[in-house]
Amino acid sequence: MYPLKIAAAQFEPKDGDKTYNLSVIEKLSSEAKAKGADVISFHELSVSAYTFLQDLSEEELLHLAEEVPSGKSCQYLAALARKLDITILAGLVEKDQGKIYNTYVCVSPEGCIARYRKIHPFISKYLAAGEEYVVFDLKGWKCGILICYDNNVIENVRATVLSGADIIFAPHVTGCTPSAMPGRGYVNDDLWKKRTEDPVPLRMEFDGPKGRGWLMRWLPARAYDNGVYYVFSNPIGYDGAHLKHGNAMILDPYGEVLSEVRSFEDDFTIAHFTEDKLKLAGGYRYRNARKPELYADILGKQHQSDFRPVWMEEQEGQ
Repeated sequence: MYPLKIAAAQFEPKDGDKTYNLSVIEKLSSEAKAKGADVISFHELSVSAYTFLQDLSEEELLHLAEEVPSGKSCQYLAALARKLDITILAGLVEKDQGKIYNTYVCVSPEGCIARYRKIHPFISKYLAAGEEYVVFDLKGWKCGILICYDNNVIENVRATVLSGADIIFAPHVTGCTPSAMPGRGYVNDDLWKKRTEDPVPLRMEFDGPKGRGWLMRWLPARAYDNGVYYVFSNPIGYDGAHLKHGNAMILDPYGEVLSEVRSFEDDFTIAHFTEDKLKLAGGYRYRNARKPELYADILGKQHQSDFRPVWMEEQEGQ
């Protein structure tokens, strides 16, 4: 295991425009490589865009979806990874044996080395749920993937770490939507339109409970409690009808923010990953102190899963 330089990216996607979105992925990957990055991670469904999927029929989703790793987008990413000598993580709609998945892939110069299917997909009733955690080797590091809402269920994080992960890639499309939490909600479009000439009001909204303030309630805890590095990615600007605050960031096993994007542009941030923090972090000691005989049956109890977000419930009620 040697020190890694990983980039977390943000960009504004175009709905269903794979050619455009892949061109941005290529541009940012090239720039990250030029700055020394070994790996770059993009947001959830970065190849296709995300929110607009809620309005697509099953037939339209199948037309958008691709096979992994033989599909055109995955092959494009593989060729790009070889050309740039960088590892790329990105999201796309996958189809496999009649099912459709929200999928995230890791593509290295050697090809597609990992595929993860979102366990809690809710944007479309036609998406099937993933049924397994994924841990894979990346340049000597053990890595896991949890897509957006999957990170909100703390058992998913602990299970991935107990499966061996040192790093968790957390691609999102999140923030700036309604929630029961005070202060959450949409951000006014006028602030986004005036982001160049008057950026302060938008920055205040993005940094408050609608955006970064919400992330800082839970994201550092996931890294700290489990003693792992966290790579958070998120779109900037509009994904479908929803404005997103970006703020791609990288956290260390102490739960400290190593680096983050603070612009309103297509951008990325890079941080160094070193092995020493993995065992120095409190989370490493906490994992070793566990007594699963006390709670294995409690945590494994059956229950009815319910994970529809407030913003979708509000839309359905209109």
